[in-house]
Amino acid sequence: MSKLTLSQAKEILAKHTTEEHLFHHAAAVSAAMGAMAEAYGEDKEHWEAIGWLHDVDYEKFPTEHCHHVRELLAGEGVDDEDISAIISHGYGITTNEHKPVTNLEKSLFAVDELTGIVQAYALMRPEKMDGMAVKSLKKKYKDKKFAAKCNREIINRGVENLGMELGTVMEHCIKGMQEHSEEIGL
Repeated sequence: MSKLTLSQAKEILAKHTTEEHLFHHAAAVSAAMGAMAEAYGEDKEHWEAIGWLHDVDYEKFPTEHCHHVRELLAGEGVDDEDISAIISHGYGITTNEHKPVTNLEKSLFAVDELTGIVQAYALMRPEKMDGMAVKSLKKKYKDKKFAAKCNREIINRGVENLGMELGTVMEHCIKGMQEHSEEIGL
């Protein structure tokens, strides 16, 4: 089996998702994953594809998120390694099936929630993603009332698991999301 492509990921997600905000989130995580891939010198499109598809079972199974990924993707020709990578972003949150161990898996775990904070901050700025600075994003991040549904503990655990500084991961998220701001709705 070949690696998942972004066009395949978009096609598959469209079969299982209808809500616009979930497509915006998919685009945001995909964009952040592309920037993380570049930082690691990895396959950008493959990482973007994993990011795009990471919530494939969320709309249909919100209370069992990550438990239906395998059944939804197995018949789509998605290889087992990619399926496991997608499941890994729910490790310790919704499932204990697959701990994030590769750079791809650790990155997905770290940026998933973080993109929500970046998105929320962009939505309150007149210039949206343009000129967003890590310093001002960090200030918003420290305010627990801001984007309160984005779990900082999960983000911190993910960033720590990556062995990077929070600001560095934020920088990658901002960069990726700026490159795809139209698709994200920003």
